[in-house]
Amino acid sequence: MTSSTSSETSQSKGYTPKKGQPTPKRTESEKGLRRPLNAPQTRREAYRQYRERRAQESRRTAQRSGAKKGEEQHFRPQDLGPVRAYARDFVDSRRSISEFFLYFSLVVIVLLFVPAPAIQLGVTYVVWPAMMVGIVAEGIYVGNRIKREARTYFPGEDVRGAGFYAAMRQLQIRKLRLPKPRVRVGEAITPAKG
Repeated sequence: MTSSTSSETSQSKGYTPKKGQPTPKRTESEKGLRRPLNAPQTRREAYRQYRERRAQESRRTAQRSGAKKGEEQHFRPQDLGPVRAYARDFVDSRRSISEFFLYFSLVVIVLLFVPAPAIQLGVTYVVWPAMMVGIVAEGIYVGNRIKREARTYFPGEDVRGAGFYAAMRQLQIRKLRLPKPRVRVGEAITPAKG
């Protein structure tokens, strides 16, 4: 038996050796955290940072207002491309039960507060599941149809994610959709080659 193993056996199981220095006080350890990360050193530097913040804020405002108006240069990256434009137009040109999902949900919540157990059970076990199945089935149908038609109309374009994009757009209330709908309900759509 060596001397190191004999000293280990003499120590208790939960023994931790000393670290060699005292634990710093909280005030000492927090001093390093309280300094600003990139505080300007001069007035000129502070003004430059202020101008940068204002420019970034104005770019964001322009992007938000441009997306509402339908200006393509202000779209988010996931909204760009002819396949996504076709998916938006396809969803916007037809009515679906999915776009009324939020209204249905509010009605279901109100009906759950009705003190009649028969209504509560009917809503819980019939109406809500039927609505969910309908929305999921419609989303799968629309997603598959969008991808199939996009492959036909845009043979060189990537159609990955277009079905999910269309299904998610379909869930939104029509007036709140961004980018704004370009077509009316019932209007025929023609795919724009891009």
